[in-house]
Amino acid sequence: MKAVVNRIIPFSSVDGPGNRTAVFLQGCNINCKYCHNPETRKLCVQCGTCVKQCPAGALSFDENGKVAFDPSKCVQCDTCIHVCPNDSSPRTFEMTPEEVIDEITKSGIRGRGGAGFPMGKKWSQVARIESDVKYVVCNGDEGDPGAFMDRSIMEGDPHKMIEGMLIAAYAVGAQEGYIYVRAEYPLAISRLRLAISQAEDRGLLGEHILGTDFSFHLHINRGAGAFVCGEGSALTASIEGKRGMPRVKPPRTVEQGLFAKPTVLNNVETFANVPMIIEKGAKWYRSIGPENSPGTKAFALTGSVKNTGLIEVPMGTSLREVIYDIGGGIKGDAKFKAVQIGGPSGGCLITPHLDVSLDFDSLKKMGAMIGSGGLVVMDDKTCMVEVARFFMNFTQNESCGKCVPCREGTKRMLEILERIVAGKGTREDLDLLDELASTITDTALCGLGKSAALPVMSTLRLFRKEYEEHVVDKKCAAKNCTALRRFVISPERCKGCSKCARNCPVGAISGQIKKPYVIDDSICIKCGACESACAFHAIHIEA
Repeated sequence: MKAVVNRIIPFSSVDGPGNRTAVFLQGCNINCKYCHNPETRKLCVQCGTCVKQCPAGALSFDENGKVAFDPSKCVQCDTCIHVCPNDSSPRTFEMTPEEVIDEITKSGIRGRGGAGFPMGKKWSQVARIESDVKYVVCNGDEGDPGAFMDRSIMEGDPHKMIEGMLIAAYAVGAQEGYIYVRAEYPLAISRLRLAISQAEDRGLLGEHILGTDFSFHLHINRGAGAFVCGEGSALTASIEGKRGMPRVKPPRTVEQGLFAKPTVLNNVETFANVPMIIEKGAKWYRSIGPENSPGTKAFALTGSVKNTGLIEVPMGTSLREVIYDIGGGIKGDAKFKAVQIGGPSGGCLITPHLDVSLDFDSLKKMGAMIGSGGLVVMDDKTCMVEVARFFMNFTQNESCGKCVPCREGTKRMLEILERIVAGKGTREDLDLLDELASTITDTALCGLGKSAALPVMSTLRLFRKEYEEHVVDKKCAAKNCTALRRFVISPERCKGCSKCARNCPVGAISGQIKKPYVIDDSICIKCGACESACAFHAIHIEA
């Protein structure tokens, strides 16, 4: 099955309100009066007039004497159309499913969901399997805290993602598709429903698409926001109406995915890259970013950085460029301490890593991962032990409980971290954290479980001294851990007004009027009421 395609545009609104994808076929005989693309009505006669006139060198003659179009060189100036004596366009192409997969493979694109698996390899595996039914599934669950890259695409440009899923279905021979999106994204769901409806009205979805024997139906499945449903087998189980829990592999999703049928599963950002690759070519796509990780990547930049928000940069961009050139540097011109990359399953990078290339392989060597693309920047006022405890608390709460290493291991690690921030930790706790982290990583059932301990392993390796201060000196240099705070009244600044004593809920402060007051550490509950009440800034937390 082939069709001569002149052009694909992701947005068209000339026919009234709303955006819709438009596909223009070469040699279209409908001859609509309002058509803005008359060059599509006639086929190229290979006269070659356009070849000499193309200013970008995008047109040439092939070995058969036919006009060849190189989309990677095209600048969309339309000179070829203006000079054509046949009112045609040489910018046409037709592709078989095998050619689509080959182009995706040549582009080198890797999944943007976190694992970085080559997309072409995944598609080819599904295409090779003989099956009466195949599925294309889009993961729009986006469970990482602070991540909203997929959400922005689903809300702002859903047609691009849908087009990517259509191309995937055509390439592997799928008939049904599902978009798994969390229920907390109501606007995204609304926009997706509208986009699907528009595509169906235009004959781009449903039965016999554009008059061919290719049919593809697309459905939306709302998830409950479980973090574990970001894992492939848990996601497909949830769509099937089962509890979202990972299963033992093999078989993998490409072999037995949704309803035990071969399934292509990619996330929103990954599918959104596909139309550009098909339209502009693999060569163009590989010109962006490093050889091993071509293309761009969207990141959610947040934390102690001046400019927060969603950014898109070429793969291989350094952390320094992201934080200082795009992010504007650290808030309040504070000192950079670390950045958490990859969300709850990610790791930390510090100052020596600022010039490391942000790509899958480089980050893996550093003990971190791109993950979904969350970037949390931290300054020197951040306690790294508390950061590890926060992410472990999230992971433990989101554990599906199916396998013992993740269910029990993360719980024990969380208990240890809570002891440490409460000032009750010991040196033996640090060794136990190391042991538990290695065990969970080696024995957990799914990818999420295997990466659950990564934030702890990363911070323990890079900030060992900070952990030791917590367990040996019972101090938190960042002054974040409430139990390790020690409030002190400066006798030089104290006016003896007694306001601190009157505001203390446990009576830990004593003294005489017009003389310096003192705090009894054995009674103090570290609430900070005294510090807030003091008008002379005489009370501070001892470093």
